[in-house]
Amino acid sequence: MANSTPLLSQPNSAESESTPPPLEKQHPSLDSSIERYIGDFGWAQFFQILLVSFAWLFDAQQTFISVFTDAYPTWHCTSHQLGCNSVSNICYIPKNSWAWDWPSYTSIISEWNLQCSSSIITGLPASSFFMGCLVGGLVLATLADSSLGRKNMLFLSCLTMSLSSLLTVFSTNIWAYSALKLVCGFGRATIGTCALVLTIELVGKRWRGQVGVIGFFFFTIGFLSLRAIAYWNKGSSWRSLYLWTSIPGILYSMLVHFFVCESPRWLFVHGRKEEAVAILKSIAPPSHSGGSTLSFSGVSFEQETWHNGNVYAAITILVQKKWAFKRLSPVMVIAFGIGMVYYGMPLGLGNLPFNLYLSVTFNALSEIPSSLFTILLIGKLNRKFSVLAFTTISGIFSVMCALKGKEWTRLQIGFELVSFFSACFAFNILLIFTIELFPTSVRNSATSLVRQALVFGGVFSPMLVAAERRNKISSYVVFGLVIGCCGLFAACLSETRGKALCDTMDEEEHREKVACNEVGDVLA
Repeated sequence: MANSTPLLSQPNSAESESTPPPLEKQHPSLDSSIERYIGDFGWAQFFQILLVSFAWLFDAQQTFISVFTDAYPTWHCTSHQLGCNSVSNICYIPKNSWAWDWPSYTSIISEWNLQCSSSIITGLPASSFFMGCLVGGLVLATLADSSLGRKNMLFLSCLTMSLSSLLTVFSTNIWAYSALKLVCGFGRATIGTCALVLTIELVGKRWRGQVGVIGFFFFTIGFLSLRAIAYWNKGSSWRSLYLWTSIPGILYSMLVHFFVCESPRWLFVHGRKEEAVAILKSIAPPSHSGGSTLSFSGVSFEQETWHNGNVYAAITILVQKKWAFKRLSPVMVIAFGIGMVYYGMPLGLGNLPFNLYLSVTFNALSEIPSSLFTILLIGKLNRKFSVLAFTTISGIFSVMCALKGKEWTRLQIGFELVSFFSACFAFNILLIFTIELFPTSVRNSATSLVRQALVFGGVFSPMLVAAERRNKISSYVVFGLVIGCCGLFAACLSETRGKALCDTMDEEEHREKVACNEVGDVLA
């Protein structure tokens, strides 16, 4: 009995009899079938993409909340007769000769008397968060490809992150606080990856670059909203900032559970054909919603055989396949370098001679043009050259932030913004690049590993920033050198602009062999 589940319109019967259809029409691939059905952009897709991309807002808030809650507060002298002045180190003057400008509960530094603690201690909460992201990414990376799927992983990640953030309010010391930041980072690890992969798998290749960037916009909005919430709560307890960001995150998790659709590509790869078709029909533009008769039985596609019930099989196959490892290694190295600047620059703003709230706002706003440029140019940009060029620019301007002298002081914030903008643009392109480099069956795992490499770069940033406050070691020079050197690895990757997405490792491997043979023929 023929499969009656519709997907695409069949050609007119008279035309079929008179003119044999081409081979790809007789045996369409999964990508071509989905492409023909949801290649156009409809309102249902737009709603799904907006809802999924909203996860980036809460991701950004929890990523950068330490900029305000863990900030080193300003202070003033209460008595100039005890050796206190504006350049004094408060660790070496009597406690009764100075006081904080704001109540002690506005920052963990002042509330827990950490002003004279080592940079390792003061940077521990932020580093714990990034370590949690790193561990969570490695532990949870493959679940979205194997058993849970993109939607369920997104729901669980958002809920875990928001709940642990809420519990942070009850911290009584730096150790409990750091432990909860570790859990928060662990839950947060796969949010951006799942959101990005899910949005791109809901549209055709014409729109995948543009919809992927929508998430980056929401990340910027989250960054800006965090600054607004922090300014509104200026003078209040640092705990209130966690309340205002965690409770909306819990409510959003419920929306994801009830209203977000699973990726039809993932459902099909896991044999859940009926569910995949139902979702395709629900999100397809109206012009494709009726009269469809082509079923999945006509799609040329083979199930992956390497899963074997092992949730970490995706990572194993990425390492075992030589062509996959040659792609994964360079993008992870590049991500590490970008992560140092992307997470380190905002955390280091307190070390610049500029208003913290204003500089955070400028940094957040600089992500908007980077996202706009990505949307406008993603269809024309060479991925490899763009990543190489903008990591180099970011590195140069990051090093320039360390220039000393009165004539450079006013320019430092400008150099920092150019470096951060370039890192953001390189980050945007790299994520799209990664998704195009790997097939559906391992796409979420590969993207997650790349994001963990990004986070791994961020692990070192808080300690470098804290060390600069105490030892005057320029963190910006380190950031610049690392991102500049790591960006050179983009030369090892092949270009993906305009290419169709593959769904299995075998399909991608076949394409790789064909490409290598073509190069060999040209050289011969």
